[in-house]
Amino acid sequence: MELVEGRATVENVDEFVARLGAIGDEHDCAIQAFDARYIVSRTHLERALELADRARERGEAVARERAVEILLYAAGRRQIEQALELGVGEGEQPVVVLVAGENGRAERAAANDVEALLDAEDTLDSFDTERVGEFFDIDERELVATDAGLAALVCERVALLDVEK
Repeated sequence: MELVEGRATVENVDEFVARLGAIGDEHDCAIQAFDARYIVSRTHLERALELADRARERGEAVARERAVEILLYAAGRRQIEQALELGVGEGEQPVVVLVAGENGRAERAAANDVEALLDAEDTLDSFDTERVGEFFDIDERELVATDAGLAALVCERVALLDVEK
């Protein structure tokens, strides 16, 4: 898995996603872009990828496309429409793009192509605490009741998606 961080100005979401899809097709990789304000850590996306791939191997995937299944797990949601909030929207925004292929060379090549679409910027560890808490339904009461931080609770929500099926 490669993660590409940066800032994107998206004028048309469908066109942006289509460009990422074309890069993925060219390099035989799944590519999923996220609004970085929702992504709490690299572990968040690693776990989403791991669980999405496991669901596909077991024939339990909800989505036909691997990239969409990864999005569902990252969002901790079974409904694609709800999970799309974690994706990119129109306008300028911090993004992190997950690139996953079967071969490291192809992943790196795809990641290089994705980098060309973004303005380089570190975005992965700058999530919006309020936005994340609201999306994942984690309030102050839950945070106080545990030693785990917000990032750990989000990763728990990702893992719990399998239980909720």
